[in-house]
Amino acid sequence: MTMIEIKDFGKRFSIHHLEETMQAVEGIDFCLEEGEFIGIVGKSGSGKSTILKSIYRTYLPDEGSIQYNSKQFGKIDLARATEREILFLRKYEIGYVSQFLNVMPRATSRQLVERALLEMGETEEVARLEAEQALTHFELDRKLWDTYPTTFSGGEKLRLNIAMATVKKPRLLLLDEPTASLDQQSKIKVREIIEKLRADGTTLVGIFHDIEFMEGLCDQVFHMESKRPIRKMLAGSIHES
Repeated sequence: MTMIEIKDFGKRFSIHHLEETMQAVEGIDFCLEEGEFIGIVGKSGSGKSTILKSIYRTYLPDEGSIQYNSKQFGKIDLARATEREILFLRKYEIGYVSQFLNVMPRATSRQLVERALLEMGETEEVARLEAEQALTHFELDRKLWDTYPTTFSGGEKLRLNIAMATVKKPRLLLLDEPTASLDQQSKIKVREIIEKLRADGTTLVGIFHDIEFMEGLCDQVFHMESKRPIRKMLAGSIHES
């Protein structure tokens, strides 16, 4: 089953003080089946994050379509969905992990992860247990569980951010440099969660500068320069889709 299909996607930005319009990305096409993972690679400024933010609708696409197979709405074009539909999808179906964490200052790490589960309809007891499992998996020091994350290091914030997004087991997960400030052991933990989510049917779109991290993990690699997805083969060879 096709989970997401992007056709002729493009995004422009207006530079008001210069009275100019800049074409950030254009002509983007790729398709993912349920449970597949595509990694997007390219130089800085090539528009990788723009693609993810447009799927999540932080940005409103200017060209093309982003067809997503929603459990609630069926096939829906995220480029034209209503704000109400987007808010529902963000809450129940589509997760987003950024290398930055913006949270309410009066919520502890444990509370943030528990809230993510309670939003999905879990009981307080299940939310408590699964939150503790997630925080333990990502090796967030137990002393930090009931601490406000405003005091955390960059790596601690990122691990908490990943825990909050992955604990919901979204149908579609967007990963924007999720290992940017992590040590090798934490990267392994992230990889383990990605592999488990894929096995459970989650479809993933991710941006990574760490090519070694992506090795053997992605079904496809999309190069911003060539604008063509490369599908990985089981034997380790690759071919253009």
